[in-house]
Amino acid sequence: MPTTRRSSSGRGPATGKQSKLSFNNRVTKPSAKSAKDKVAPSPLKKELIQEHIESQKEESVEPEQQIQQEAESEQTTGTPVSAKSDAEIKAAKLSDAAITKYWRKVEAERMSKRVHQEDLSLGEKVLRYFDVSSHYGPSIGITRMRRWQRAQRLGLNPPIEVLAVLLKEEANGNHDIEKAHIDRIMNSTAIGAA
Repeated sequence: MPTTRRSSSGRGPATGKQSKLSFNNRVTKPSAKSAKDKVAPSPLKKELIQEHIESQKEESVEPEQQIQQEAESEQTTGTPVSAKSDAEIKAAKLSDAAITKYWRKVEAERMSKRVHQEDLSLGEKVLRYFDVSSHYGPSIGITRMRRWQRAQRLGLNPPIEVLAVLLKEEANGNHDIEKAHIDRIMNSTAIGAA
């Protein structure tokens, strides 16, 4: 017998096809009501809940008022009130020998010297090491001083030597030191315009 030709169209649905599932109609089983819903909470519990809610409202109002007061004080002075903190006072008293000692300790942790940084000053080496330390947060888009202060507020204990270098360079009138070198590289728009 000659083989018959099978066509995919024409005869209706094939007998071997899997039926289509429909999720349009939801059928659920009846469930028993929970006993917890039937029990009424005691009046003492209601009072405790109300007291807790009231105390939370009072606490949430205080931080908002503090934030508003700080924002108003910053607007009136133009800059945040910056009385020298204890860390800034310690950093100002820090000698160059202490910074050198810190850098030697950092270098001792390495297997070899940083050859590509030989032409940089000690302060710039310390700052660049701080820039690439991801432990203190991102260095791109924020000045080194603000990054140090943020790390200090977060309790990350940034090295006081970095703050000392920043304060000394700022006192010398070098304001370019505030921006991280890697930030300048990343923000350059043209190739080779660093």
